[in-house]
Amino acid sequence: MSLIIRNVETKKDLKTFIHLPEKIHAGRPGWTPPLYMDEWTYFNPKKNRAFAFCDTILLLAWKDGKPVGRIMGIINRRFNEHRKENIARFANLETYEDRDVFRALVGRVEEWAREKGMARIIGPYGFSDQDPEGWMIEGFENHATIATYYNYEWMPRWIEEDGYGKDVDYYVYRLAIPEVLPEFYKKIFERIQRRGQYEMVEFRSRKEIKPSVRPILSLMNDCYVNSNIYGYHPLDEKEMDELAKKYLPVLDPRFVKAVKKGPDFVAFIVGIPDMTAGIRKARGRLFPFGLFKILRAAKKTKQLDLLLGGIREDCQGFGLDVFMGTRMIASAREAGFECLDTHHELESNVKVRAEMEKMGGVLYKKFRVFTKNL
Repeated sequence: MSLIIRNVETKKDLKTFIHLPEKIHAGRPGWTPPLYMDEWTYFNPKKNRAFAFCDTILLLAWKDGKPVGRIMGIINRRFNEHRKENIARFANLETYEDRDVFRALVGRVEEWAREKGMARIIGPYGFSDQDPEGWMIEGFENHATIATYYNYEWMPRWIEEDGYGKDVDYYVYRLAIPEVLPEFYKKIFERIQRRGQYEMVEFRSRKEIKPSVRPILSLMNDCYVNSNIYGYHPLDEKEMDELAKKYLPVLDPRFVKAVKKGPDFVAFIVGIPDMTAGIRKARGRLFPFGLFKILRAAKKTKQLDLLLGGIREDCQGFGLDVFMGTRMIASAREAGFECLDTHHELESNVKVRAEMEKMGGVLYKKFRVFTKNL
């Protein structure tokens, strides 16, 4: 049997690259396909700004004339310049359970990265921390959520056998929505309200959210850069617009909370109803009827997924996480949700993790980004 690794060069190649995972994961209950409309935008250099400051390579593995694996290599020059590092990334690695294919794809990206002068490679990691990051290492019995990997259990083991080790771990908590908030939450919320230094901002429509998108994403830039968030590079205005365009249509205004100090946003948190059941029913296609299936699933779900959040550095330690969390929990309870998925929390972010555990959050998934010196 002949194994060939070749670059994605044509639109037909790219279609094969984008749709291969649904064949590899066919019949797997917990796997959720991507929204294919978003995938065509993500992998299009004319529509995805990240290609302007990243070197990339897309590869397909072919065996006996059939596609059997894929991988993407990324060098984020903006991030490397900011951090003064020479790091490559691998992402979107999918194969059948074939050790030779897996090793060949990873090896080809490593070779490409060395030729580009990189000293280290990490992965799975996309253009930025807004993309799926890290392979699941615990919690395979739970279904995937939006913007996360749902890999096979053998993949972390195989990458370690190829000389990779742990770079960082992400923890995901499931938090039951309480009928009554803990007393300490109420006291902190009331104290902040009483002092009047901070103003809670809530929204009634997507139209109301739109003017606040850039200020909130600019705040995210400040928060994540100052906190040295793993893998993050600041978004420019066009990237902010692209991110807003991607998520605004699915945002429920009830689950976007922000805090102002005077005229400035200083904290925010964003959640969306878990719509993965609908995406699975739609098979990742919005048309002709996929969008209705996704929206219907979002209305029926009992789980709210947290996506983004941050607090300006000089406003941390004053209870703004509790201030926003109180309102988010109240909105979730009013909407009939039963639990929250906290999305990725860095293992090293002990303050946030402690808050999750204080509220009764249960650690139910772990993801890992791997690294190897080149």
